[in-house]
Amino acid sequence: MPILRRLLLCLMLLGAGALHAQDASPASAASAPSPAQTLDQLRDQLDAIKKALGAKPDDHALADLRTSALGVQDQADQLAATLTPQMDSLNARLAVLGPAPAKGAPPEASEVAAQRKQLDKAKAALDAQIKQAQLLSEDGAQLAAQVAGVRRDQFQAQLASRTATPLSSAFWADPARAFPDDLARLKRLETPLAAAWADAWAPSGRLPLLLCLGAALLLVAGRGLLERALLALAVRFMPESHLRRSAMAAATALATMLVFGLAAQLVRVGLDWGDTLDPELDELPRALVRLVCFCAFVSGVGRALLSAARPSWRLPALSDAAAARLRPFPWLLAAAALLLGLIERINGAIGASLPATVATRGLVALVISGLIGAALLRLGQARRALLAAGIAPVQRPLWVGLLVGGAALGVTLSLLAIALGYIALAFYIATRMLWIGVLACGVYLLLHLVHDLIMALLLPDGRSGRRLQSTFGLAPRMLEQSATVLSGISRVLILLPAFAALLAPFGTNPQDLTERIGQLFGNLSLGELHIHPGTVFEALVVFVLGLVAVRVVKRWLGEQLLPKTTLEPGMQNSVVTLLGYVGGVGAFALALAALNVSLQSIAWIASALSVGIGFGLQAIVQNFISGLILLAERPVKVGDWVSLSDVEGDIRRINVRATEIQLWDRSTVIVPNSQLITQNVRNVTLANAQGRVQVKLPMPLDTDARRAREIILEAFRSHAAMLETPAPNVQVERIDTQGVHFVGTGYVHSPREVGGVRSDLLLAILERLRSERLPLTRPQDMRVYRLPDTGETG
Repeated sequence: MPILRRLLLCLMLLGAGALHAQDASPASAASAPSPAQTLDQLRDQLDAIKKALGAKPDDHALADLRTSALGVQDQADQLAATLTPQMDSLNARLAVLGPAPAKGAPPEASEVAAQRKQLDKAKAALDAQIKQAQLLSEDGAQLAAQVAGVRRDQFQAQLASRTATPLSSAFWADPARAFPDDLARLKRLETPLAAAWADAWAPSGRLPLLLCLGAALLLVAGRGLLERALLALAVRFMPESHLRRSAMAAATALATMLVFGLAAQLVRVGLDWGDTLDPELDELPRALVRLVCFCAFVSGVGRALLSAARPSWRLPALSDAAAARLRPFPWLLAAAALLLGLIERINGAIGASLPATVATRGLVALVISGLIGAALLRLGQARRALLAAGIAPVQRPLWVGLLVGGAALGVTLSLLAIALGYIALAFYIATRMLWIGVLACGVYLLLHLVHDLIMALLLPDGRSGRRLQSTFGLAPRMLEQSATVLSGISRVLILLPAFAALLAPFGTNPQDLTERIGQLFGNLSLGELHIHPGTVFEALVVFVLGLVAVRVVKRWLGEQLLPKTTLEPGMQNSVVTLLGYVGGVGAFALALAALNVSLQSIAWIASALSVGIGFGLQAIVQNFISGLILLAERPVKVGDWVSLSDVEGDIRRINVRATEIQLWDRSTVIVPNSQLITQNVRNVTLANAQGRVQVKLPMPLDTDARRAREIILEAFRSHAAMLETPAPNVQVERIDTQGVHFVGTGYVHSPREVGGVRSDLLLAILERLRSERLPLTRPQDMRVYRLPDTGETG
């Protein structure tokens, strides 16, 4: 029987440990076993697994064997990892002693020779233990792979087995003949169950049992109140968005699973309050609790996605008519799975006969396939009703069409397999359809929840998005890009395990898939650098956190600390920019350290970059070095007015490769940094940031020169932008036949103010000269008159 086989297997696996435990004293039990003892125990466990594998165990026993083999592998790996530092310590001590003297050399001290001999002996013993642990790890991995292969072979053999068709009397004749024996086995299970109930109903355990049963009933009865409370909380505290719908759907599914699962667990705890259940008998209630959780999740996720009572909260694009027609199927499937799963587990507990097991599995396949087929028929009827009413049905996504088509094909194959007598195949198809449907619904709900959560957190117009922008100085477009990238990464991380589970070969469980993915991505290497998914993820986290820290420090320096110092704005910008470069390099170095990149690998990368520089990166490197020189020497800085070739304007930003110069028309010119180093650059504001305003006015010779000078000087002094030091002055530049030429000079804070101030001065001077009736010199006109042609000569 399966139970006896599993019990025998456990006894064989624990035999070696039991022998050591019998001879252990309290003092030795408290101390850890030696490496040699651990190796002996692991070897005995592998021998027990091999012996049990030769007894042709069933699928459950094979699963236990595989778990035990993987456990041996893990323990052997841990032992080897523990012994490796000890080996390194011995090697270091031997290196300190140095090599033994060569032949003919003076002998060394006897104490040194004795210590070297002792260390060599310990090293040899430790090396042997490490190699034995590594060998046991390999044996455990190979044995686990062998067990997995046996499971797949048994599974495929079961799928290919054929019995009589259920449509014939021969199929039912075997269960009828085995029915008395199965009934006797069921009665034998009834005896320990009745004894367990009697123990639970005893006066000492009656009150806890009643309390647990009452709490379970209250949980089940209050499920509707819990859902309404969750709905009220979602409406009150969550804004109207997609996140509210997806969060409510996920909460409904999880609440249903938790309520029924916790109720089932309370019933089990009440029956086993005083640990009265036999360990073998207790496995049945534990399995039933897990079954109840699964069936409750089936019902909860189906109800959450259909949302027939609240169409506005429905996640999938499903019509109200289709949701109403499909409304009873989630709990029907859950109830059928619960009932049939209970029968299946009772058959396993009592060791039911093969005909009874085949008949039960045929019934499971028939009921599940029938319910799925009925749901597909009702879905098709809803679509046809919409078309008949002239309403175009909602366009299905491609994956939904594939899922519906696959379900229809699975129902057809399952029913056909039942009719032909391939009960195992029909049972597998029906249970896989149920599992794939539940998996697809769960993944769909999880994808929407994660996507909506990311969008809600990183939405630029949302509360958290505005807080992120104000805290870290992020642009709205960067938040949108980050949300898109994170949403894509989360979808990949969710869909990869789901697709792996769907496309797995027959007989492969999630543990096999995890190991295969780990082996696939864990054996990648680049030269001497071994790449593991965990270290890559850790390096990405370190790099991102480093960049965030650098950004926060830059913002603190640029907005809080440096503005309070005496440094000019250009120097402040240079300090912040250099800190960004240094911080970025530091974050990259920390990420390389997290990747366990050695100095040799860095040298290899540097050599590869040097080859790239030799072929085409000279200009990029030259501009980068020039940018560092500009930030360090500061021949030009942010805010300077420069003139370079045919470019003249204000420097707005000095980047790692180029400098941005804003022209007078507000356009921006990108100038490579190397040009600012190698070419002649005129920096108007480098040594003196003041601007000079000069006005030249020609006046007639009979003008009152003193009064004209006073008017011009007063206009300079009265302008608000004119500096007092150096003071403005007005001089007579020259006197010629055209008149007296006055030159007024003054200084303003910046050369950028010269044009506007000159215009203001000219307007003011002209107005005052006109009021004083002091004219300016008119430019001399030269007119050429041509005499008319009279035709006379001489």
